[in-house]
Amino acid sequence: MSEPLIQSESHGAVRLLRLNRPAALNAFTTALLSELLDALEAAAADESVRCVLLTGAGRAFSAGQDLSDPAVAPGTEPKDIGRLLDEHYIPLALRLRSLPVPVVAAVNGVAAGAGASLALGCDLVLAGESASFIQAFAKIGLIPDCGGTWLLPRLVGRAKALELALLGDKLKAADAAALGLVARVLPDAELLDAAMALAQRLAAMPTQALVATRRAMDEALKLDFDAALRAEAVLQSRLGFAHDYQEGVAAFMAKRAPQFKDR
Repeated sequence: MSEPLIQSESHGAVRLLRLNRPAALNAFTTALLSELLDALEAAAADESVRCVLLTGAGRAFSAGQDLSDPAVAPGTEPKDIGRLLDEHYIPLALRLRSLPVPVVAAVNGVAAGAGASLALGCDLVLAGESASFIQAFAKIGLIPDCGGTWLLPRLVGRAKALELALLGDKLKAADAAALGLVARVLPDAELLDAAMALAQRLAAMPTQALVATRRAMDEALKLDFDAALRAEAVLQSRLGFAHDYQEGVAAFMAKRAPQFKDR
């Protein structure tokens, strides 16, 4: 029986998802993309899951799209890469961004092409000191996808985003942190443990508020200041009626640790 392309493990309230094609640097095939989407859907549907941790098996996070996959491999007829995006990458990127729990990426080794976009689409990104990020698309005549054109300019600004995308140079982990692409850089040997500790910390926090914060910040990028203020009010109104707000205030007043339950 073949190994699953996505290894899924439960660590308390954290669901660890590991891309599992280490011999191919976890490059994406349509099968892997389908399994990853299914794993995200399963995590979203499981009420016991309060945080997702995404990483890669072996020495890479993901080298991006596997160019030998039949969906994109050159042949006698041109391949419709837009169809691949419509059927696999777009649903995956949208699901990742709309999960009802926070998502942490632990980038071990290279994150290239769509692999970089997938990592940067997570809520918090940790990187090992040997990790690197490569916008490899222009080198094969394509544009950043899996959300790359939306994420990059918002994370680093238009000028730097264009430099990264047009030149496709390797960006070391420390430089990625300096640009604001990743939250922190850790020794490779400590990466997964640190990422798990961060995920466990998030899992103990008020999940609805964390997800609403992500949603508010994403929406605010498309709004003027007045509209952003009103969007905050709508979300704050909903959260104020939730158990976790009542529990958080009660715990603060009683000087005890809160027990958050909402999801």
